[in-house]
Amino acid sequence: MTIRIGVNPIAWSNDDKQELGGHIPLETCLSEARQAGYAGIELGHKFPRDAATLRPILEAHDIDLVGGWYSTQLLRRSVADEIAAMRDHLQLLLDMNCSVFILAETSNAIHGDQSAGLSRSPLLTAAEMTAFCHDMSELCAYIHDQGLVTAYHHHMGTVIETPAQIAAFMEQTSDRVGFLLDTGHATFGTGDPAALARTYASRITHLHCKDIRRPVLDAKRKADSAFLDAVVDGVFTVPGDGSVDYPPVLDALKAANFAGWIVVEAEQDPDKANPLEYTSMGYRNLSKMIAEAGFTIQDKA
Repeated sequence: MTIRIGVNPIAWSNDDKQELGGHIPLETCLSEARQAGYAGIELGHKFPRDAATLRPILEAHDIDLVGGWYSTQLLRRSVADEIAAMRDHLQLLLDMNCSVFILAETSNAIHGDQSAGLSRSPLLTAAEMTAFCHDMSELCAYIHDQGLVTAYHHHMGTVIETPAQIAAFMEQTSDRVGFLLDTGHATFGTGDPAALARTYASRITHLHCKDIRRPVLDAKRKADSAFLDAVVDGVFTVPGDGSVDYPPVLDALKAANFAGWIVVEAEQDPDKANPLEYTSMGYRNLSKMIAEAGFTIQDKA
């Protein structure tokens, strides 16, 4: 039950609203991520997408590639077309010796649309959910056969957001579809991260740790704000700096013999929340809680 702790570059440069941190060089992100203590980092939009270019950059900072988000479009195209579309991303992960493939359906998502309020999140009918789960199961079986574990990311503004949507998705997908539990999105989506961890522990293949500032969340929900407006106004923060209760989540994973990456992914406006300061705080808080849960933390593979 060895854990490696990674970070997402979204603390430095936001992928959905790229002007947030647009001025921060990739070199700064990588050097500060390692300085904060992280063993790995996920992909962001500033990363080169070929292994020959990316590998020496990461090696120079002594940091590994965890993996990276891939946006599926299965509501718009076939599984075969999706496999063709993801070929370069899949090959990059394989070439970089990653172990996990993170994916989420975004073909009708609104999380990147700053004109869309939270109430406009897309919905699937029961029949559409069944068809989507069938296709996702087939896609993840293919990815598994290529040598990577899948991790489906539930996310605000997408078709898998609420506890009920997560339950329907998990019930109708195969075991080849791993589950990425995101503590911040679970809370934002009216769920309980600890309850989700206990229910789906055997399917959890990846953990994203972001905390929630509850007063900001409540205000943004009341105002039906856009998801990105909530991000800019600080709804998310690093573990230990908000309302999420992490020990029960980690205890559930420990009981299920979870091993792999646990990643701090806490998007904020870097002009308001200094990335090195906050990611360092997140590493200190999270590593302490992981150790207290009985896991062994490993720096190098």
